[in-house]
Amino acid sequence: MPTATPARRIRPATEATAMEEAAISTSTSSATATELAVELQGITKRFPGVVANRDIRLSVRGGHVHAIVGENGAGKSTLMKILYGMQRPDEGEIRVNGSPVGFRTPADAIAAGIGMVHQHFMLADNLTVLENIILGSEPRRRGLGIDFAEARRKIQEISGAYGLGVSPDTLVEDLGVGARQRVEILKVLYRGARILILDEPTAVLVPQEVEELFGNLRRLVRQGLTIIFISHKLDEVLSVADAITVIRRGTTVASVDPKDVTARRLAELMVGSELPSPETRESTVTDQVALSVRGLTVRGGEGRAVVEDVSFDIHKGEVLGIAGVEGNGQAELVEAIMGMRPADGVITLGDADVSAWSTLRRREGGIGYIPEDRQRHGLLLEAPLWENRILGHQTRKPNVRGPWIDRAGARADTQRIVREYDVRTPGIDVDAAALSGGNQQKLIVGREMSGDPVVLIASHPTRGVDVGAQAAIWDHLRAARAAGLAVLLISADLDELIGLSDSLKVILRGRIVADVDPGDVTPERLGSAMTGATDGAYSTAPGATGAGGGASAHPEVTGAGGGASAQPEVTDDRDGPSPERRGSAVTDAPDHRGSAATDAGEEA
Repeated sequence: MPTATPARRIRPATEATAMEEAAISTSTSSATATELAVELQGITKRFPGVVANRDIRLSVRGGHVHAIVGENGAGKSTLMKILYGMQRPDEGEIRVNGSPVGFRTPADAIAAGIGMVHQHFMLADNLTVLENIILGSEPRRRGLGIDFAEARRKIQEISGAYGLGVSPDTLVEDLGVGARQRVEILKVLYRGARILILDEPTAVLVPQEVEELFGNLRRLVRQGLTIIFISHKLDEVLSVADAITVIRRGTTVASVDPKDVTARRLAELMVGSELPSPETRESTVTDQVALSVRGLTVRGGEGRAVVEDVSFDIHKGEVLGIAGVEGNGQAELVEAIMGMRPADGVITLGDADVSAWSTLRRREGGIGYIPEDRQRHGLLLEAPLWENRILGHQTRKPNVRGPWIDRAGARADTQRIVREYDVRTPGIDVDAAALSGGNQQKLIVGREMSGDPVVLIASHPTRGVDVGAQAAIWDHLRAARAAGLAVLLISADLDELIGLSDSLKVILRGRIVADVDPGDVTPERLGSAMTGATDGAYSTAPGATGAGGGASAHPEVTGAGGGASAQPEVTDDRDGPSPERRGSAVTDAPDHRGSAATDAGEEA
């Protein structure tokens, strides 16, 4: 096996030069980790109309955290699917611990000691931690019943050995996001993984949870495990990685020693430009209210309030940010404003009370919507791009002419969106599923910015996208804000919330509990407010609703709902289909399965 070579600075790859990965020795690395755990040589994968991976060369040393960065569409996900046995390469060789392997299924990869933690957790909320972990790999007692005692013993042993702190008998629905992620890690360790692939592991974590995750990763590495870390957050990559590989347009372009590179330089390698900043400049907030919400309450399936007595105003030219740990009512709040869930209270769009309006009518009235989950609620993955342009806009030009769908108009406007929003695609007739996540998101943003909306509800608009797509989306939001658009911004990216927002509110257990001045707060302090772990710098002001009109009058954070501790516990009501959901925000239909043209019956 090759031995470790000295660390080197960035060295761009050329067509004629094979990439060598820098061998890094940092505080998180095992002193004896000199062997290669994973080698990818000449990996090429083609799909119709696109080469996703071209001659990828990657060497990952055992006992290291090896980060892979690149734009959406650069080929990272395809490469990891190949390594995890979800897809087979057209060319190239995979070696694990020095031995050539060929994976046909993920089961083959698991048998070789490779596990993958996906960005979207794959856990059943109504099962315990133990039941989730052993699902599909149940230990049997004499070949008959499940040996729960042995499973519990093994889970506790692994959890203790790696400092994961997971109790096997806790219901997953009672766990926070960080704990759920530890369960996912424990699930792959239970199956014997020694090489872990983590796909965007910090996407839904607050800063404190990120630090906990990195502590867990360092403990895993000290025990000799190997981590392949996929992320778009370059500052986090630099803090945790022992080596970094940059992928651009399907091929490896550089290997980087984290000690010798900055986030800006990484961004340049990824996209050819500097690291973007979400910071807005001059205020564009007017005194004209675009959206007013008063006393909004949403109840879950058991009659409990998942959103309780929420009130705010958003003015033209204002971005109002809502900060909160996921599962505290943000999704239900958005769905109520969009008319997808029944709610008590009053919602006013301009001068019109829209509380009783359907989702489609609210959209026609000027509300645009970037959904939290682009693939479930924003797109028809098996429909072409031009049909996806119609969704939610099926009664308005350029998608209709009289009572009929205007295919030519929709196609022409899709071409405009592809051009103006830099949606990278072979053409507008390809299915949305063929696009990378970032390009899917840019298509949605372009669609929702069309038709001059009055209010835009943006739920996690840059989640899972690279710095290039992120910068483009921020620029479009800033430009629309300057033109008078009112924006309700929901995001787990605290830098994004602080940088883009003119005013900020914190939601906890379904209630607005604090108003925040984005000019003064830090991500760490905002994260503390989100979890209810406030300190002396935070005060409460019972009964304050906050008008959401520009910066808070308070220098730091003032409560807006009597403090978190006084609120009843509210659980997330989003497990499986809810009987109270009224359908998709893009279609205003309870079950949308066909193409946009088919569902409209070729009529508006």
